[in-house]
Amino acid sequence: MKLLHVIRSYLLLCCACLCIQVSDAAGLAEPEGLPLLPGSSASANPLSSLCLRFNGLNTSIRDNTIDSRSARIELRRILSEVRDEYHRTGVREYSKSNWVFPLAGYDARAIGGGRRHGYSARGYDYFSGNRHGGHPAFDIFIRDRNQGSLDDINGTPVNVLSLTGGVVVALEREWLLGSTLRGGKYLWIYDPANDLLVYYAHNGELSVGLGDIVKPGDVLASVGRSGYNAAKGRSPTHLHLMAVRVQDGRIMPHDIYRDLKRARLP
Repeated sequence: MKLLHVIRSYLLLCCACLCIQVSDAAGLAEPEGLPLLPGSSASANPLSSLCLRFNGLNTSIRDNTIDSRSARIELRRILSEVRDEYHRTGVREYSKSNWVFPLAGYDARAIGGGRRHGYSARGYDYFSGNRHGGHPAFDIFIRDRNQGSLDDINGTPVNVLSLTGGVVVALEREWLLGSTLRGGKYLWIYDPANDLLVYYAHNGELSVGLGDIVKPGDVLASVGRSGYNAAKGRSPTHLHLMAVRVQDGRIMPHDIYRDLKRARLP
C-alpha cells in the first residue's frame, strides 16, 4: 500500500508539471505568433522618436538658435537614422511617376508667378531659418475671393495632398495673427526615395502628425492663410510648396515645376 501511495503521488506531480508547461507554452505562443502591424506603437515609436528629434532641430534652425555648422552635422546624423528606420519599416517607396498634384481639385494652371512661376533659388539658405532669402518654391493659388480659405465654387476647404511618399519629420500646428513666423502652420515631409525634403506652408488645420508615413495623394492639411505675409490682405490664398534636395547634410533648392505639371491629378 505504501508503494502504491508513492506511485500515485508521483503521477499527480507529473500531471501538474505537464499542465504548467502547456499553460506556459500557450501563453508564449500567442505573442510570438502575432505580427506587428505597420501602425502599431511598437513599430512606430523608433521612427516617431527620430522625427521628434528632427522637429526640434528644425525649430532651432528656424528660430536661429543654433549655428549652421552644428546644425549641418546634426541634420546629417538624424536624417541618416530616419532613412534607415524608414527602410526598416518595409513601406513602399514612390518614384516621381507616382507623384500626385498637391491641391485637390486643382492642377498646374493654379501655379502663379509668371514666366518663372515665382521660383528663385538665389539667396536661399535653409540654415538661415526664418531669415532666409530667395523663393525656391511655387505658390499654388485657390479660388478664394473673400479670403475665407474656402473654394469659391463649392464653399469647402481645399485639401493639401502629399506630392510624394515619405514621413512627416517636422511641423508647426499653432500660429497667431501678428506672429513673424513666415511659414505659419507648416509641414516638412522627408522622401528618402528621392532624397528630398518637401515643405508645405500657410496651411489651415493639419491632418497628420510627426512620424506619420504618407503616400502620394494622402491628405496632409487644408489650405489656409497662416504666416506673416500670407495673412495680409494683399496676399491671395495659396499653398507655398518647396522641395529641397538633401545630400550629406547639405540642403539644395530643387526646381520641381516640370514634375508638378506631370503629376497625377487626385
